[in-house]
Amino acid sequence: MKQEEQDKGVLVALMQRFEHQRLPVMLRLRDQVDAGEILSETDVEYLQDLFQHTDQILPLIDKHPEYQHLATTAIGLYHHITEKGLENEKSRKN
Repeated sequence: MKQEEQDKGVLVALMQRFEHQRLPVMLRLRDQVDAGEILSETDVEYLQDLFQHTDQILPLIDKHPEYQHLATTAIGLYHHITEKGLENEKSRKN
């Protein structure tokens, strides 16, 4: 199997996982931190796992620029969740 065909298969699987598993959780976490709530230990572990997987996916995204906008948007959502979660945690301690 050609590398390009293999990459496309991996990208399809990643997109399905993102759409059906990762994105719904990220949107729930965004809504949670936007409402002023803090992240649970489980939420933080999930985000750490997500970040590690993102690190593995980026080389594939670099080879397929048609997915870069989606990746950038997802990373922006991750950043928002972590920043707002940290802000909520700090304000709760004060």
